[in-house]
Amino acid sequence: MNPVLWAEGLVKRYDGRVVVDGVSFAVNGGECFGILGPNGAGKTTTLRCCLGLTTADSGAIGLADFAIPAQARDARYRVGVVPQFDNLDPDFTVEENLLMWARYFDLSHRAARASMPRLLAFAGLSERGHVRIDTLSGGMKRRLTIARALVNDPDILFLDEPTTGLDPQARHLVWDGLKRLTKEGKTLVLTTHFMDEAERLCDRLCVMDSGRIIAEGPPRTLIEQHIEPVVVEVYGEGARAWADSVARPLVSRLEMTGETAFCYTDAAEPLLAAIGEHPTIRAMRRPANLEDVFIKITGREIRD
Repeated sequence: MNPVLWAEGLVKRYDGRVVVDGVSFAVNGGECFGILGPNGAGKTTTLRCCLGLTTADSGAIGLADFAIPAQARDARYRVGVVPQFDNLDPDFTVEENLLMWARYFDLSHRAARASMPRLLAFAGLSERGHVRIDTLSGGMKRRLTIARALVNDPDILFLDEPTTGLDPQARHLVWDGLKRLTKEGKTLVLTTHFMDEAERLCDRLCVMDSGRIIAEGPPRTLIEQHIEPVVVEVYGEGARAWADSVARPLVSRLEMTGETAFCYTDAAEPLLAAIGEHPTIRAMRRPANLEDVFIKITGREIRD
């Protein structure tokens, strides 16, 4: 397939420090591609380079059949961007925010007006077009920010942590909207810290750390490649000491975080039988997920 976004050998330095280190990837039309990584991994800088907002020190980028950064202005007419934090104008109504954004893309007032019903319906705000921004909930503002990025009917949508700060109900509404966009043929490129979000939405993703891509593929493939199929989380009084002495021989891999032991195994039954002999210890059995992959390959330490 002909990619709608690609980067080859991307390098970016700040004050002599390499923050993007030889990054290469390609995104096909109509797919949702995720870029994951801990804080400081280089995700945002990579996206800014792809949009032509930051100039890479070396490497090549193509976006919507345009060379970046030389043709970034032309490319951005075919792109929508959803920033991490909402930047709606509080002095304008819902509709006025959309109409003002349409002017950046040289859309006529008539064309912008004609798109209002579609955009307001997408945001779930069909009855709130004339209300001020400060009357909206956080979820409504987020959906409006995504709808605003669709004003120019873009082929590609960049989303930087699209559901940060939203409650579970609002997150699911946003997810439903993004799934509809991919069904309509839009290409999504998103960053997120929510592994369940990436697992639900992304057809493929890459994991970045220290400026490099350290894993890439469909979520389910990455889980199968990197993690044992079953995880047993063990906690409770004395769980840490018990896991270190009893569980370690029974599992493929054991990781400790605080007073919780994460036991990775192909067969949980022997471990669960041993746990049953210790009433002060509790356990939760679950399938391996993308968060397990992320933590294994990037580490459990906190990044600032």
